[in-house]
Amino acid sequence: MNLKSRATKIAALAAVVAFPLSLAACGDTASTSSAPASSAAAAPSSSAASSPAMTPSASASSADAPFGAGCSAVPTSGKGSFDGMSQDPVATAASNNPALSTLVTAVKAAGLVDTLNNAENITVFAPTNDAFKKIPAADLKKVLADKKTLTAILTGHVTSPKLAPTDLAGSHTSLAKTDIKVTGSGEDFTVDGTSKVVCGNVQTANATVYIIDTVLLPKS
Repeated sequence: MNLKSRATKIAALAAVVAFPLSLAACGDTASTSSAPASSAAAAPSSSAASSPAMTPSASASSADAPFGAGCSAVPTSGKGSFDGMSQDPVATAASNNPALSTLVTAVKAAGLVDTLNNAENITVFAPTNDAFKKIPAADLKKVLADKKTLTAILTGHVTSPKLAPTDLAGSHTSLAKTDIKVTGSGEDFTVDGTSKVVCGNVQTANATVYIIDTVLLPKS
């Protein structure tokens, strides 16, 4: 066999050996490129599985939240905020809320701080500072100086047990043995026909508070 024929056979043999190797290399490349696609497909299913678990907690949080236009006057942080008030008993919680400073003065004058702080499972209708301003200054000064009358008025704003918004409408007996009549539904409530709930379902450590825009005075 001459040199030319031998060279031709060697070249043909090399091509036969190289062909399977090139096929194997292509197979490895295809396998490698398919892996990211598999991972990418798995990622959305993992995300989809986790999102429904977050929905119930978000709904529950919304259902328990305070409501009403007057809630904007409540501080957003600190002891007087909704979160801060939830940590303290009701008289202490109110003392940290600047919108209720006149009520706190009246509670202290009546000697009711410990009574309210130590009570369990109560609902308090808390008049704002503007609610007290509706009372003529001379009359308010006279009431604040009369502990017996002041005590009767303030305990007339407290009932038991804690009332959720869904249970608020109706007639409730106050600690002063008077009737507190609430009408309305949803987030729109009127107390004793004259006072509107401006910020409701505020939680403290021992009470649910409904902030109102008019003081509930004894019927004459």
